Amino acid sequence: MPWPATPHATAVHKTNNGQAGRRRTGPAGVGRQRQGRGTPAAPAAPPADAPRRAAPGEQARYWFDNTLAGGGAALIGWLAVACLVVVVPASAVLVWTDDRAPDGRWAKAAAVWRSVGQTLRLGGEAGPPLRVALSVLLALVALFYVSTLVSLITTAITEKLLALRRGHSTVLEHGHTVVLGWSDQISTVVAEIVEANANQGRGAVAVLADRDKTDMEEELRTAVGDTGHTRIICRNGRPADPAALERVSPATADVVLVLPRDEPGEDAEIVRSLLSLRATVGDDCRARILAVVRDGRYRLAATLAAGPDAVVLEIDDITARLVAQCARQPGLSLVFQELLDFAGDEFYVVEAPAQAGRTFAEVLMVHTASTVVGVVRADGALRLAPPPDSLIRPGDRLVVIAEDDDTTVEAPEPAAADVSVIVSRTVPAARPETLLLLGWNHRAHRIVRHLSEHVAPGSVLHVVADGPEPVTPDAEVHAGLTVVLRHGDPTLPGTVNGLDLAVYDGVIVLGPDREACGGAPDDRTLVTLLLLRDLERTSGHSAAVVTEMTDDRNRAIAPVGPGADFVVSGKLVGLLMSQISQNRHLSGLFEELLAPGGATIQLKPAGHYVRTGCRASFATVVASASLRGECAIGYRSRDRTTTAPDYGVRVNPRKAGVRYWGEHDDVIVITRH
Repeated sequence: MPWPATPHATAVHKTNNGQAGRRRTGPAGVGRQRQGRGTPAAPAAPPADAPRRAAPGEQARYWFDNTLAGGGAALIGWLAVACLVVVVPASAVLVWTDDRAPDGRWAKAAAVWRSVGQTLRLGGEAGPPLRVALSVLLALVALFYVSTLVSLITTAITEKLLALRRGHSTVLEHGHTVVLGWSDQISTVVAEIVEANANQGRGAVAVLADRDKTDMEEELRTAVGDTGHTRIICRNGRPADPAALERVSPATADVVLVLPRDEPGEDAEIVRSLLSLRATVGDDCRARILAVVRDGRYRLAATLAAGPDAVVLEIDDITARLVAQCARQPGLSLVFQELLDFAGDEFYVVEAPAQAGRTFAEVLMVHTASTVVGVVRADGALRLAPPPDSLIRPGDRLVVIAEDDDTTVEAPEPAAADVSVIVSRTVPAARPETLLLLGWNHRAHRIVRHLSEHVAPGSVLHVVADGPEPVTPDAEVHAGLTVVLRHGDPTLPGTVNGLDLAVYDGVIVLGPDREACGGAPDDRTLVTLLLLRDLERTSGHSAAVVTEMTDDRNRAIAPVGPGADFVVSGKLVGLLMSQISQNRHLSGLFEELLAPGGATIQLKPAGHYVRTGCRASFATVVASASLRGECAIGYRSRDRTTTAPDYGVRVNPRKAGVRYWGEHDDVIVITRH
């Protein structure tokens, strides 16, 4: 096949004499015209798509940029040119305008050279060419030496600043608190330690985590605020790396706290961190070690790695225990929060040599500004709410609830009780309960087990959840607790609106696991609470709701009634760690308060202790509770359950304080019944 001919276009143009002519264009469309001799050629117009020619200024800038890209030599050259362009003319003007300048042209040129040389530190010697050259050489050597020295010093300072910024320098502190890792508990732990150090001297908290130092400092500064006398020091590094551990000086610390990882499957990293810590500080470490794991299967390994004197907490079990107790005791989470943070009243273990020989009931009444709740025997055995007739022996210590340890003193006279208003009402037998669980996560099985250990036989738990089978089979009995499963998504209106709130004694709302919802479990929890709130409004029946959350900031926006119970696992464990870090004896105390079969915190009707409708002192309530083998530690006013911030909960009131006891008020007690 022949190659196709290229079409030619015919263009019409004007000649010099104004007559129309023809020209033929070739394949490229470029006009061909025979030029007459002596007639100047008309400039051809550039094609419409021809590239624009760069302006001279743009070309100069482009050439200059390419020159600078050549490296240090080009930079030095341009710097020299720029200096000479300024210095030489200025020196010439100074010499030529100086009345004392020499008259000869060469003499003035030599003066200009001396001025240039002194300005640029090039010697400026005048005379024979060899002398001038040597002076310039010496000046260049001096310039090179000084510039190199300055560069080395600048580089060293810059590297040091970068190392400090990266958080690789060593903390030289004694008696400080070391926090290893970064998790939801970090802000709570640091804030509580700052609060505990508020009435003491200067303190320090050294945080080691595999995060940017500046980001850690900024986040803690935002979350904690003013730290007072406590300095927050952040260092970058993996807590499982012994070399990185040296940066926070754990061997000279007073307390070392190992925070839990974000997921249960990462507890092996906690064990590795504890092994690295033991390798760094040795077996004779003076610091108290406190670690937290999520999965109970790693607790023994973590305990062995941390050493015999260390304390290892299991966050999932603690959270499940508290959720189970709060589901049956509305307001209990508020009591625990009051006892765990350093802002109000908390537990102390104090010496009590003057109490030896007295009964526990007598000791209760002589501490008018604090509340005695137990005894630590000389052999270390802890007993909460012991029998009222048990004796305090030499070497025993008292467990008290007080605003501060300096308020745990004996009063000159014991508090007086009004026996005329004390009642001896028989405590009714526990009745079966019907509870509702909305949602499911990896802690739900523990919650069900702990519920079965507290409820009366015949109780029923309805579970509404979607996804994998949360309970197998659909109906299961746990030590008298019947579990009934109903499949449904608690974030859908159709699921929640089908519930009858009137039949439930308590409702538990759980969020999904992080990996199951993309890392924001509280979002689904808030949706479920919003639907529950709407159901309460339309049905006219309110429910005692306890909600498990991961972020305490979501508690303020939760659509529930004031005073509702929340168990924020991150904040709860952070508060526990802070309390135990100050007194390791509190580990066994909280373990007993949350464990089944031991002493528990309960809210009981005030009518079980004093006649309602009467005025009586809190000492009277303490005396009445002591007759039952219980320790009264506070009360909750039902008419203030909607009033923030305590929602009617008062822990460790003054025993001499007299108040009106209403029919719906509760007394907070530590009991073994």
